[in-house]
Amino acid sequence: MSVTSEHLNQLNERTPTSVRDYIWLVAVAALTAFVLTRYGSAMDIYEIVITIGTGISLAWLGWSWRSVQIFTIAVALLSLFAIWLYGADIGRGTENFFLKYMLASQSAIMWMSALLVLSTVAYFLGMIARSDFGLATGSGLAWCGVTMSFVGLFVRWRESYLINVEYGHIPVSNLYEVFILFCAIAGLMYLYYEQKSNTRSLGGFALLVISAAVGFLLWYSFEREADAIQPLVPALNSYWMKIHVPANFIGYGAFALAAMLGGAQLLAARGGWFQSRLPEPAVIDDLIYRMIALGFAFFTIATVLGALWAAEAWGSYWSWDPKETWALIVWLNYAAWLHLRLTKGWGGGVMAWWAIIGLFITLFAFIGVNMFLSGLHSYGEL
Repeated sequence: MSVTSEHLNQLNERTPTSVRDYIWLVAVAALTAFVLTRYGSAMDIYEIVITIGTGISLAWLGWSWRSVQIFTIAVALLSLFAIWLYGADIGRGTENFFLKYMLASQSAIMWMSALLVLSTVAYFLGMIARSDFGLATGSGLAWCGVTMSFVGLFVRWRESYLINVEYGHIPVSNLYEVFILFCAIAGLMYLYYEQKSNTRSLGGFALLVISAAVGFLLWYSFEREADAIQPLVPALNSYWMKIHVPANFIGYGAFALAAMLGGAQLLAARGGWFQSRLPEPAVIDDLIYRMIALGFAFFTIATVLGALWAAEAWGSYWSWDPKETWALIVWLNYAAWLHLRLTKGWGGGVMAWWAIIGLFITLFAFIGVNMFLSGLHSYGEL
């Protein structure tokens, strides 16, 4: 089960191009063209650009990571089946068997929650028993859980329009929805690195933070009834939300995974029981760097997009709002981490601890600000 640095070379490798890849490109291009032809008249120029950009991104991702091709088809078929079952009647969500127990957004999200928690348990049991079957089971459950998370989001998007066309919005507007988005993005991101590095022994650590998010999501749903679809806050009714929030959560997901891998690295470095079951500390160290570099890139993009959104909404690029200030603190924290890694060659335990501490800084910027501080970004209170 031990993984050496040779496995990391697979992160930069890709199998030769096949006919399947070209079919994928044609299919994504055709789908993008259909969406623009069918719904383009209802879009403004920004939404058209977002649609084209999404198509290009999906084409590239599927080209470079073939598992995404099957994953995307599964998500699309399940989501479209649910939308077809609904028709124009939101009431069918409680009447139709498949919707009520599987594919209505709340049902899909419950399945997501169960599958991701079971995946975490399977990963840890597989690691403890040194069982390839247990680890493979964890990976399979994680794929199913992430699939249901995206299905839940897409179906919820449609449900918002069925409830009231004025309610209709992309489901990334409140804490409940963005926690689902976090589980979806972080889970898919981990599965990419798992597959590319050809090791599953880190799955339990990576899925642990996602299971924690699931726990919060369930509490928030049952205690506060946060799963109810509400009208969009007027300030969020903008095309900027469609790109700013997902970019932010790619950053958040990467930072969270880096912290959990930091914990695994510290345990592997101690020797003994964990060392025999985890990849070499140097391998984990390299994965942490890749996670933070990816997260920093997207968090930077999200911060720039947020400034542009602020200028349009409030007339100023930067207002030193608590959310903006803490976003800057997060950015500076990871900028310093990358600077010392790249210029001074820092690594090992110090950087692993830094990645862990960075998660708490990020967590406060994400949730703590909403709980304890007030400002312009008061959209996600607990």
